[in-house]
Amino acid sequence: MRVVTEGEIVLLYLNEKKKWLVQARSGKEFHTHVGVVKLEEIVGSPFGSSVKSTLGFDFHILFPTIRDQILSSRRPTQVLYDKDIGFVLFRLGVTSGSVVIEAGTGSGAMTASLANAVKPEGHVYSYEIRSEFAEIASRNLARLRLEKYVTIKNADARAGFGESDVDAIFVDLGDPWDVIASVHAALKGGHPMASFSPTVNQIERTVQAMKGKFVDVETLECLVRNMRVEEGRTRPATTMIGHTGYLTFARKILERSEPSVRSAT
Repeated sequence: MRVVTEGEIVLLYLNEKKKWLVQARSGKEFHTHVGVVKLEEIVGSPFGSSVKSTLGFDFHILFPTIRDQILSSRRPTQVLYDKDIGFVLFRLGVTSGSVVIEAGTGSGAMTASLANAVKPEGHVYSYEIRSEFAEIASRNLARLRLEKYVTIKNADARAGFGESDVDAIFVDLGDPWDVIASVHAALKGGHPMASFSPTVNQIERTVQAMKGKFVDVETLECLVRNMRVEEGRTRPATTMIGHTGYLTFARKILERSEPSVRSAT
């Protein structure tokens, strides 16, 4: 049975709206509106067990996922929601050992998700033109212990990428059409790319720029609706996360001037 060790990060769960990431450390306390939790009491406790606050409220000790940790990171920019992140990782086929380029680091939410997927053998090269965002993302990655799987470059992705023959590329820029040629140059033949854009105008220009360079082009929108489950009263939640952005996926084809290798069989 897995138990909490000294200094480990855990998710303290009170209810669906009240949950916190805390570090289990001797001599430390966590103050809440329903009492104080002595964090030293968490050390040695099994995940899934609970600890009582000084007012007698039970807090469940849960194992934090990468989603929990990303949501707790400092976010000066709007981050992608997990509904989009998860779909991108699946469609790009990112796995341990993959080498990935990201254009537009922002707060590093997608960066961290990519790093978590490619570790321990792969690597992410992320381009961010704004130095303050690059610094914040670097700190967030260090807090998540993912920094060694990422190289953040404080550079304009529109000037081109320093890497080539990569497995996948993700673009989250206001003008993604300006990097399509660079994406094509850096990506392995037949491999996928994805672009995130909030507006229809952006995806129109992006898809236009892909012509002759990419096939299997598809744009979609992910919508998730939660359910309120109560016996005899189960129904959709009254609120939901609606539009966040459009995802465009495509696969690189070789242009006529590019060399191709034919099978001898």
